Amino acid sequence: MEYYNIGKDNYLNIIKIIEIMSYPLTSEKDGIKIKSEIMKSETLYHCIFQNKVMLVYKDHNEILNCYEIEDEEIVSKVRLSKNTDIEKILEEYIREKNLKK
Repeated sequence: MEYYNIGKDNYLNIIKIIEIMSYPLTSEKDGIKIKSEIMKSETLYHCIFQNKVMLVYKDHNEILNCYEIEDEEIVSKVRLSKNTDIEKILEEYIREKNLKK
């Protein structure tokens, strides 16, 4: 087996490509593509489309639930944040707006 030194930048680009390929939502110019077959139930997924945060999750009955957030401050925070911070941003938004039942 041969090993090649691909460099740190190439490695990070490859990781990003793998993440994109395995993520069930992609935002394209014509809309959002949803790969529901790779979605885990009760997991929240997001993407940004037309300056809105689009939220999608599949419930325990396999039904897709879709929501959008137009709040410019939230969209900006999500756009600039790391994936690990997005859930916290959304939870804070839900708490502030009293959206949780």
